[in-house]
Amino acid sequence: MPIQYYIILSLALFCIGIVGVLVRRNVIIVFMCIELMLNAVNLLLVAFSKMHHGVAYLSDKLTTTGTDAQLFVFFIMVVAAAEVSVGLAIIVMMYRNTHSVDVNFLNRLKN
Repeated sequence: MPIQYYIILSLALFCIGIVGVLVRRNVIIVFMCIELMLNAVNLLLVAFSKMHHGVAYLSDKLTTTGTDAQLFVFFIMVVAAAEVSVGLAIIVMMYRNTHSVDVNFLNRLKN
């Protein structure tokens, strides 16, 4: 499969995530859109990793070139999991205080 398909799919997912973050007011949906953007980056990293590994494999059968991006994807997934756990804890505390998960109510936390 050509790399252009992966780039187009990743770009579409990232744009959907950006639009969701900018348009939606529900904090849970905003977090889901941030996760969608992170997954779009992960998809692109894995696609480029596969492409570079395929090119390097043609010249050397024992190469590990192109596998570094897959390690980055693993670390991005770990950071995303930590972000979700902290974010959901903040959402629960915000809901307990304001009885809403609307982003506009975050201005009340300044007082």
